[in-house]
Amino acid sequence: MSLVVHFEIHASEPQRLIDFYSGLLGWRFTRFGELEYWSIDTGSGAVQQGADGEPQPGMGINGGLTRRRGPAPAAGAPVVGANLVVGVDDVDASFTRGLALGGVEALAPHDMPGVGRLAYLLDPDGNVFGMVSPQRTDGTTEIDAADVDLERPMHGESQPLDPMRVTPEP
Repeated sequence: MSLVVHFEIHASEPQRLIDFYSGLLGWRFTRFGELEYWSIDTGSGAVQQGADGEPQPGMGINGGLTRRRGPAPAAGAPVVGANLVVGVDDVDASFTRGLALGGVEALAPHDMPGVGRLAYLLDPDGNVFGMVSPQRTDGTTEIDAADVDLERPMHGESQPLDPMRVTPEP
């Protein structure tokens, strides 16, 4: 199995997204030489370089920000590429702060059974990203037995899509 060890965010106006993500999530950006590329330090839980020079696993990953080489995503367009979901302490407060910093609502904060609280924003350049916390609106953080659907497949398993959870009788 392979681990994700790095992510990249594309920006039409790099400084605008540097200001957005550092203000919202506290990430630190460092320009990488003369290139229009900035390394992103997401914090102490991220993968770090060990004393032997090899990466040491943590609870998250670091990334980079690069100048976009084309137009920003159009409003309402489907996601192209991968999507980031960032762990935060308070989804609602982070969502509100993201809006104040120039983000746009993609999916309002809501409780998701078996996960916690989840929301999605578009950053000022139109990149979609999520924020998640294990704490739900009612303050609980443990998965209640009622939330667990033992019939639902886990990641990697497949089953026919039945969005209404209704299977017509033959």
